[in-house]
Amino acid sequence: MRLINEIFKKYTLKEETLIKYGFILNNNIYSYNKSIHNNSFELQITITNKIIEGKLIDKDFNDEYDQINIMKEGTFIQELKKECEQILIDIRNNCYYKEDFIYPQSNRLSNIIKEKYNVYPEYLWNTDPGFGVFRNPNTNKWFGIIMNIPKNKIIGKESKEIEVLDIMLSDKTSEYLNKKGIYIAYHMNKKNWVSIILDDTLADNEILSLIDISYNNSNKKK
Repeated sequence: MRLINEIFKKYTLKEETLIKYGFILNNNIYSYNKSIHNNSFELQITITNKIIEGKLIDKDFNDEYDQINIMKEGTFIQELKKECEQILIDIRNNCYYKEDFIYPQSNRLSNIIKEKYNVYPEYLWNTDPGFGVFRNPNTNKWFGIIMNIPKNKIIGKESKEIEVLDIMLSDKTSEYLNKKGIYIAYHMNKKNWVSIILDDTLADNEILSLIDISYNNSNKKK
């Protein structure tokens, strides 16, 4: 269900809240059903291994109503989407908490940066909330950027969205480009910066050691 992808983006489940909200747990699957549009449709939500999915059932035909996923204008479709959206947002507001980024590794690293350097991500452009900058408080220089971009911007042909960390390795850049998971920098100076896909290809401690290098580089004043 396309609505789910957008509404729950950058949100993490608080599993302990689901039963209280009204979900039913059976065989490790949480389920929640809600009738909408004068009881003509039923929104069915399931959460399995923290992955939320949903489908809209047309009760007259007892079948999934796929039109809800089609980018189609029209009063009827828009009314259904709005009703579904309201329910999904209520679930999100009661059973999830907001994260800075999409990938679990991105959020782990962001939290460590906050604790170690007392630096929080800055979102410099409201139109691009997926672009979080970490700035050295001593020099005001950037030492890290986490951003979501199409994968084909740095590798392969897939256009699916991924999340990367850009860090400044300066004279060590070429040394690390041979390592799996590290790529020529997107957006930043390719001589001094690299991009790392935050999909756990590299362990947190490996990336943190590189963030330390970038932070120290950003300490240098010209």
